[in-house]
Amino acid sequence: MAKVNEDLVRERKGASFHVEKVTHLLDGGPGQTARRRQLEAIVSHDPSGVFDNSSNIYLHRTERHVRSLAKAVRLFELARSVGIGEEAGAEGELMLSPDMRLLIDAVADDLPTSLHWVMFVPNIRSLCDEEQQARWLPMCRDFRMIGCYAQTEIGHGSNVRGLETTATFRSEQDGGGPGGGFVIHSPTVTATKFWPGTLGRTANHAMIIARLMDGAGVDRGMHNFLVQLRSMDDHTLLPGVLTGDIGPKIGYNNMDNGFAQFDQVLIPRRNMAMRFAHVDKQGTYSKNKSANTDATSKVAYITMMQVRAHIVNEAGKNLALACTMSIRYSAVRRQGFRNDNDKQEIQIIDYRQQQHRLFPLLAASYCFFFTGRKILAQLKALEERMLSGSGTVTKAQVADIHASSSALKSFTTTVTADGIEDCRKACGGHGFLQSSGLPELSLTYLQSPTVEGDNHMLPQQVVKVLLKLVQMVQSNNEAALAEYDMCDSKYLIEPLRSMLSHRKHQNKPSCMATSRVEMRQLPILLKTLQHRSARLLLEVAQQLESSVRAGASAEQAWNDALIQMARMSRAHSLFLLLNNFVSSLEHERDRSDSDTGSHEIEVLQDLAVLFGLYWIERDMGDFLEDAYLSKEQASWVRGAVLDMLDVVRPNAVALVDARDFSDFRLKSCVGRWDGNVYEAILESSKRDPLNATEPGPGYDAHLRKLIVQGAARYTGTSSRL
Repeated sequence: MAKVNEDLVRERKGASFHVEKVTHLLDGGPGQTARRRQLEAIVSHDPSGVFDNSSNIYLHRTERHVRSLAKAVRLFELARSVGIGEEAGAEGELMLSPDMRLLIDAVADDLPTSLHWVMFVPNIRSLCDEEQQARWLPMCRDFRMIGCYAQTEIGHGSNVRGLETTATFRSEQDGGGPGGGFVIHSPTVTATKFWPGTLGRTANHAMIIARLMDGAGVDRGMHNFLVQLRSMDDHTLLPGVLTGDIGPKIGYNNMDNGFAQFDQVLIPRRNMAMRFAHVDKQGTYSKNKSANTDATSKVAYITMMQVRAHIVNEAGKNLALACTMSIRYSAVRRQGFRNDNDKQEIQIIDYRQQQHRLFPLLAASYCFFFTGRKILAQLKALEERMLSGSGTVTKAQVADIHASSSALKSFTTTVTADGIEDCRKACGGHGFLQSSGLPELSLTYLQSPTVEGDNHMLPQQVVKVLLKLVQMVQSNNEAALAEYDMCDSKYLIEPLRSMLSHRKHQNKPSCMATSRVEMRQLPILLKTLQHRSARLLLEVAQQLESSVRAGASAEQAWNDALIQMARMSRAHSLFLLLNNFVSSLEHERDRSDSDTGSHEIEVLQDLAVLFGLYWIERDMGDFLEDAYLSKEQASWVRGAVLDMLDVVRPNAVALVDARDFSDFRLKSCVGRWDGNVYEAILESSKRDPLNATEPGPGYDAHLRKLIVQGAARYTGTSSRL
């Protein structure tokens, strides 16, 4: 075993908390930590060698894609061999086992099959009736049927109503097959399905979102249709179907994001998802009587939000990976002297600007984790109540979590995408090396701000939901407000009431902190973020109202308010993130069976304080413009941020260690657990295929002409053109 870098040894010894206990908290307990490590070892020590990632950076895109398919197949074989999917209730379905998610993470590489379980199967479970599920889910379980979710078109993104792909009913008498069918068609170039993951070369089926035209020719809007793309015997394309990969992207190139065009493709009538709507053999469209009111829209919302919640959860994980690499490297890398007499250079982690770049990102990675975990649990509970009919799911609850997941997806992915790049820059020149692990992490993650709702468009959905709260408060609609008792946005009600009341009496709320030390108190930080969020929401409402009064159309007023909506959505996210972090720690502290001690809670609360202070400092104008913070309090915030950098500094390395990313998962020369970064960088350099021959591969064909044959020799005899 390699000797561990002395600086890392010292950093780890200086931690004020038990690293393993924080790891247990993140995993859900000591047993879960042990199980995760066991599963990771199954992958990293697999004798087939297919999971080896050491040569990834040297492979062509096609080789990476094929190799990642090999990893997927081997992973499913391993999962079956160790009994994953055999747990009670899983019924052989790998993805219903919590162990499977751990195995997938252990691969530390993107799998082209992932949209099958992320979006395709959940759509079948949520939107298809029992007979359809009984027919299709066993094939999905065994990966005979591999699917994707095809909504986006080359000319249409998040505006679902603009989609052009059609599904036109055709009766049996008109050639629609037994019982009738639907003709799936791409009427224009802009109707081409474009971007769905797994679609290009992997999937043999797709859940197509198309405009349903019933037997009377009536447009019934967007519905889901299961369309077979390829033969299940030899994977060849079926008649009328054209699919392919969309080409190289900035990153995420293991995945075959695809395009698909349909030329009058006939599918069986029962391939329409029919849990909540139905088309009979005569082409008559109807809503299912057994469906609850608004059930279709609620289930569709929940399915979409689960993907967004997964993205929020992954944001914390990806940011934590980048922080692990950059903080460990910053502890190992030495550069510069404190004075002329020093013989040993300074650890760059001790430079204040390095701490200010990295420690708030470290705090954010933990903050995102706790919110991701909470929102996934909320959505699972809502879905179970919805599908089982065992409890009431109100419109307010669905709309509220839709607003939360939209705001959080937008904010966390923006911060993570920017944060990974900041971590890369913080590693200097070595961060520019592919072997650092940071460039691939950054470029692969860059899809996240765009997928499942562009980050600059989602704030509209957030504010559209939250504006209803303003209306309810203004009208004193207590019955309607009571529906928000279990909702995230409940925190806005009281400050909205207070602001509307204070404006009548010319009184303004202000921060109660009386010192720099008090500015570090979590209740004060939460109150500050709460006030900002409510104020910005109220200002959006007032701006819309005043614009319409001034003669603007509702559409123009809405467009003019988009920038303010983005500010409000960001504010909403920041309150939710800090509040979820704090409440999760309080819950953990109060648990009688918790393995987490006071030292662990304290160090995590330090991160919560830094997170709150840092973002208040970054958005200082929001708090000064209505004088909620005074000039003196603003200076306290800035000073308190520096205080918290000092507080976090002794535990920084231990906090990234607590995420327990193995070197196999990190794939990083600069983020190695043992800190032997320079040896690892050199070893990676030597493995480059460009160094495989001596002299280099371009010498005989090209360079020799210059050096030996004199191709560029100056003779002084040639005439000028």
